[in-house]
Amino acid sequence: MSLLEYIFLATSSLFVIVDPLAAVPAFLAMTPANAPADRIRMARLAAMVMAGVLLLFALAGRWVFRFLGITMPAFEIAASIVLLLVALDMLRARRSRVVETREETTAGIEKLDIAVTPLAIPMLSGPGAISTVILLQNQAQNLPQQIALCLCILAIALATYAILRFSAQGAQWLSPIVMNISIRIMGLLLAAVAVQFMLNGIAAAHADWLARSVR
Repeated sequence: MSLLEYIFLATSSLFVIVDPLAAVPAFLAMTPANAPADRIRMARLAAMVMAGVLLLFALAGRWVFRFLGITMPAFEIAASIVLLLVALDMLRARRSRVVETREETTAGIEKLDIAVTPLAIPMLSGPGAISTVILLQNQAQNLPQQIALCLCILAIALATYAILRFSAQGAQWLSPIVMNISIRIMGLLLAAVAVQFMLNGIAAAHADWLARSVR
């Protein structure tokens, strides 16, 4: 995989799984009494926390697996199931409970500051996003691709901040029909990514099994 192909895969996968567009309605619902300036501050902090969490797993995820004795094929298959669950909910134009539950959204409404939880964690950088980052880090074949992954995370964080900042002025610009169509399209793309990760995990597991049987 070339560097450009890897950048396209990383950017598209991360944007689809972070899904800042789908987070906008929850963001507005949890901050009904906040002024636009407060919403913008929360959006900025949430994007920074999200970037920090994803960068941490991009840099240290592989070491965590080695410490726990988890093989990458096993994680690829497990992560693909998580991503597929999120994708199926997106195809039905609803926010997945894998990303955040109703209880977390309700708790967010009652909080004075929702930037770190539940906005940054788990809405933006939940299990799906963390799994995607670790899978992408494993697919990085050289140092330039590893650096590209970190830059892609920062770019997605910046795009997330821009979207939330724009929405902080109000919800008048939101079109439910356009939102639902875009969410369904991203859900279809995410489902394809999840299936590809699953196929990669099965192929790698099969290759490992054959290698062990030969021995």
